Amino acid sequence: MQPDDNRWMRLALSLAKRGLGNVWPNPAVGCVIVKNNRLLGRGWTQPSGRPHAETMALAQAGNGAQGATAYVTLEPCSHHGQTPPCADALVRAGIARVVCALEDPDPKVSGRGFAMLAGARIQVDKNILPKEAEALNLGFLLNRTIERPMFTLKLAMSLDGRIATGNGQSRWITGAKARRNVHMLRASHDAVLIGRGTAAADNPMLDVRDLGLENHNPVRVVADGGLSLSPSSRLARSAKETPLWLCHHHGIERERRDMWQDLGAKLIEVQTTKTGELDINDLARMLSRNGLTRVLCEGGGQLAASLIQAELVDRLILHSAGLLLGSKGLSGIGALPFSSLADFPRFELQSTQQLGGDVETIWKPAR
Repeated sequence: MQPDDNRWMRLALSLAKRGLGNVWPNPAVGCVIVKNNRLLGRGWTQPSGRPHAETMALAQAGNGAQGATAYVTLEPCSHHGQTPPCADALVRAGIARVVCALEDPDPKVSGRGFAMLAGARIQVDKNILPKEAEALNLGFLLNRTIERPMFTLKLAMSLDGRIATGNGQSRWITGAKARRNVHMLRASHDAVLIGRGTAAADNPMLDVRDLGLENHNPVRVVADGGLSLSPSSRLARSAKETPLWLCHHHGIERERRDMWQDLGAKLIEVQTTKTGELDINDLARMLSRNGLTRVLCEGGGQLAASLIQAELVDRLILHSAGLLLGSKGLSGIGALPFSSLADFPRFELQSTQQLGGDVETIWKPAR
């Protein structure tokens, strides 16, 4: 390890973040090319996953890449896919040293990229800021290792944990800055997930607005076992412009499936539990098999409870408003099947910030 390795890797990690939500099923990777402590090229994974970060950085560096060091946040790929291997591109460019944060767990890559570089007598230094790289690409790592995406659960609640009044009114519990923050969250995730009840009550669009990031719209996913979402809803009417996936159980009549496919929706069949509800673990597995790595769940209460009970929540974001709704208000989280206090899930506080008149707290599971 050399004195400036951390500095340059942090730059590569900051570049990688630009791809979050826009490169799935690929990982969001950053790369910088450095020689004599001078930045020659930089790149990050482009929309839809191509070109790769290394390709972008090498193009900027040009002939200067000869004898330079490449800092990459994830092991360079070693297989021929839609593009040639990045490891091969680094070799052909004459890179002398590759510094990498993390090995790629994908069986098509794992260790092979490093081996290709070492075989070309390129110095390879691994595990530079690995924890930061793991946090950045947690969704991709989970997708490749245990076949599920990363889940962020976002809840906008009153001080007493309510997401709506007793008659269902919820617009708006939080203020403009908090809502703008939610649009940023959507832009950094592959998909937004809601339950059928939330879709019916709020008639949302679940898109990204007012940020100049309209091309960063996530896939809209609705857990709707019976495909009972209204075809006149805003989600349905916009399905041909912005992807809409409906997760449903087995046995839906063909006419209804055909109707939704004609409207432009993608249908994903999910296993059910003994009580007839969608199996949340199989839902996660099916979303992963369809390429998703980062999913933002925006409700409702029962869907949130299912994710928590299944230990699928990797990050919990609470937007708390200075408002009290009382016991008649709708709870932000549905019933959990525990009785002993020791069995209820606990979370560790990661950060706090003020968003106008609201407060955002970010938590991770204490497991």
